[in-house]
Amino acid sequence: MTRRAETRALKIGSLPLGGGAPVSVQTMATADPHDAAALTEEIARCAAAGADLVRLTVPDQRAAEVFGLVRTTSPVPLVADIHFDHRLALAALAAGCDALRLNPGNVGGAENVRAVARAAKEKRVPIRVGVNGGSLERDILAKYGSATAEALVDSALRHVKLLEDEGFHDIAISVKASDVARTLAAYRLLAARTDCPLHLGVTEAGTFVRGTVHSSVALGILLSEGLGDTIRVSLTDRPEKEVKVGLEVLRAVGLRAPGPSVTSCPTCGRTQVDVMRIATEVENALEAEIRRNGLQTCPHVAVMGCVVNGPGEARDADIALCGGKGEFLLFERGRLVGKIGEGDAVAAVLARCRAWGEKKGNGLEVV
Repeated sequence: MTRRAETRALKIGSLPLGGGAPVSVQTMATADPHDAAALTEEIARCAAAGADLVRLTVPDQRAAEVFGLVRTTSPVPLVADIHFDHRLALAALAAGCDALRLNPGNVGGAENVRAVARAAKEKRVPIRVGVNGGSLERDILAKYGSATAEALVDSALRHVKLLEDEGFHDIAISVKASDVARTLAAYRLLAARTDCPLHLGVTEAGTFVRGTVHSSVALGILLSEGLGDTIRVSLTDRPEKEVKVGLEVLRAVGLRAPGPSVTSCPTCGRTQVDVMRIATEVENALEAEIRRNGLQTCPHVAVMGCVVNGPGEARDADIALCGGKGEFLLFERGRLVGKIGEGDAVAAVLARCRAWGEKKGNGLEVV
């Protein structure tokens, strides 16, 4: 990885953004913006999955009021997503939002932009200028012929200038396209022309598999080039899945400490135990403990379906399961320590992980 690009330092609530701060992971709530209980529950799930901040749409005044209610109990900073009506941005600021996502070009003219900029500056609330390929201004589309990378960047910098002309500089920017190539080109162009923190993402990336692949490729490349201060993986799926994919992207490029190290086989016709369920349950339990206690290390666990590769993986893992017919052999550092039924396998592995943590002195308490 190259050295990270130097960007302005902002604060979204208590969360630092830019200026060399750790790259944050965010998502957007999908619950009804008028349903405080549903939003609160969804935000809690996202925070538990590892989200650093969550964005909520504010389509009307009632949603702004609900935003204020939800903000009082949220475990993470909340961003208000505003379109078309600058009064909703003012209402979200009054409700205590930690940041605004705004397109200054669609809130009704310079005077409205000035009003939002003044209010945000007074409350020290940053604004993200969010530009998408599907919502560019007509004159920019006419100039470039389509939503090219250059068109995205010109639109974004035009909107940034509206804010900076009002003396407002706590600005982050996103220039999202729905394909990898334009996304890469747009962010590279943008990074060469501004020091604003960059919010990375591929917009409308797709359903879980397609969206995960396209987002991971684009974000992985840009992050490896030193670009990006916060990321969102946009999926047609639950927001907590976006968070999990985003965390794994950051881990893959070395921007987050490694998570649970669980090696598991893809299974085949020889497998006679539920490897997928057991590996997933072990991984989720260790992930929860990492988030809860801020652990930097976890045991390397292998969950293997049969004797073809199982013993070899067991030698390299701290704790390993090697499947048979409805049962597993349990290994610790390559040494066979017992045979257990499939129904007891997860509990046995987690007990061994707990003992491993005690030996390492890192306070691992797997639940």
